[in-house]
Amino acid sequence: MSTSWWAVARRPRWIAALVLSLAIAGGFAALGQWQLERSFESAAPRDEETEKVVPLDTVTQPQQPVLDSATGQRVSVDATFVPGDWVVLSDRINHSGPGYWVTGHAVTAEGASLAVALGWAATEDAAADAVRALDAEAPDGTLTGRYLPSEGPQESDFEDGVRSTMAVPELINLWESVPGGVYGGYVILDSAPAGLELIDAPAPIAEVGLNLLNVFYAIEWVVFAGFAIFLWYRLVRDAWELENAPVE
Repeated sequence: MSTSWWAVARRPRWIAALVLSLAIAGGFAALGQWQLERSFESAAPRDEETEKVVPLDTVTQPQQPVLDSATGQRVSVDATFVPGDWVVLSDRINHSGPGYWVTGHAVTAEGASLAVALGWAATEDAAADAVRALDAEAPDGTLTGRYLPSEGPQESDFEDGVRSTMAVPELINLWESVPGGVYGGYVILDSAPAGLELIDAPAPIAEVGLNLLNVFYAIEWVVFAGFAIFLWYRLVRDAWELENAPVE
């Protein structure tokens, strides 16, 4: 009388082998999950890094491009605003809708020029009033805000003279004089002067990427886990076939 496959599989030695196979498969599955988690790479929890105020010269220098590590960083710098170098930008969106940015030209203690976005106004008249107030009393001293890369000028900025982009190279041409080097980015102040609203400048969002090599490794571990179970089945089947082989 032939022995059934299930009868062979339920023998203690094969049950023990099954337990071992499941343990190995579980280990492979855990490694696969670990590799899958590693496949999603994010730009290192930048929330905490960017929200810590650091001196501007520790993240960038004048005449240098704005690196990703400096983009969105909250910084502080001792600077004095140049009287008269105020530029109003139109079509700037804030919480209340489109409006105007009031920007200024600050010079650091080391003599470098820095573009600064001081605040937002709902109307052009309100922006003009803020400029007159800044001419009377500028917020000189330690400036604190978020550092961002320069925007590119728009074609309309050259056609009709109405400027809407925070383009540092263009602002340089509008400033009265530039005594030293110029920072490649600009600072949005953390606190707006009287008559202006705070500009919305949220923390940068960490980008998430997919590492395909780690995904491939994760799939490999899953395959290994399946192979461990298949190997147990194959060994049990070989034993069953051997017992039921016809005797010659």
